[in-house]
Amino acid sequence: MRLESKIFVAGHRGLVGSALLRRLEKKGYCNIITRSHGELDLTSQKAVHNFFSREKPEYVFLAAAKVGGIHANHSFPAEFIHQNLIIQDNVIHQSWCSGVKRLLFLGSSCIYPRDCSQPMKEEYLLSGPLESTNRPYAVAKIAGIESCWAYNRQYGTRFLSVMPTNLYGPGDNYDLENSHVLPALIRKMHEAKERGDSKMVAWGTGSPYREFLYSDDMADACVFLMSLPESKLSEVFNAEYPPLLNIGCGKDQTIRELGALVQEVVGFTGSVEWDSSKPDGTPRKLLDVSRIRSLGWNPETELAEGIKAAYTDYRKSLQ
Repeated sequence: MRLESKIFVAGHRGLVGSALLRRLEKKGYCNIITRSHGELDLTSQKAVHNFFSREKPEYVFLAAAKVGGIHANHSFPAEFIHQNLIIQDNVIHQSWCSGVKRLLFLGSSCIYPRDCSQPMKEEYLLSGPLESTNRPYAVAKIAGIESCWAYNRQYGTRFLSVMPTNLYGPGDNYDLENSHVLPALIRKMHEAKERGDSKMVAWGTGSPYREFLYSDDMADACVFLMSLPESKLSEVFNAEYPPLLNIGCGKDQTIRELGALVQEVVGFTGSVEWDSSKPDGTPRKLLDVSRIRSLGWNPETELAEGIKAAYTDYRKSLQ
């Protein structure tokens, strides 16, 4: 991927897409294409076809998706599977039709089985039952991985799938109805602090383990992979296995420990109570990141440092 290459970032306004845009611009890429939902509806087959026929991007980062936490996945399962399947199919197919050199599809660690062996290796995909709370979303993401693999095998494309761990950072979603755990904790603790509350209630038991990666580190990994020469990625594009790579930091902690970190950063001095009547989700989701590390990439941002940056971004969003 050259600095002047024509690059399309699908979903550039979301947590993932905005981080990709920042990283590409920071590294000097100067021919980046973006479209808002109002300008390009990725669920419209005709609109996506016309866009690719007209713009003919050389590289595509497919970060556009309908995303959310446990509550959102539980409340809107049909929307999660329907919208994600349509977006993926349209963009992946038109990328092939227009001759895109390389595509990177952003998935999620929820593709792995609920009771998966830890840490989760890429080859554990489809080795057991999925977590029920986000199964429709996970199935859609698995379909995206299979699509990339199928086009590679049949048409010789170079479509890559990456599975980031839980992400957080600038531009995150802090809506308590559909946000993920870390931004939800940031908002709840900030509001509790502002009100002077003596306690705050968090969902679940706090016992599940979760791995977190700062969004700009994830973006750095994606640009790194898209820039690698073919010889470096020959193993990933092996026709016998899905073109799949985990992206994470290789370390996790309990949600309760995460809550303590957020509490310290936010400065909430009250107590945190855990509502065990709410679902916990998957017991543990730690990614095996040995494959991407063997290619030469490692994250830079420690969790405490990243939470501070995320909290600063959240406070700016309130102004």
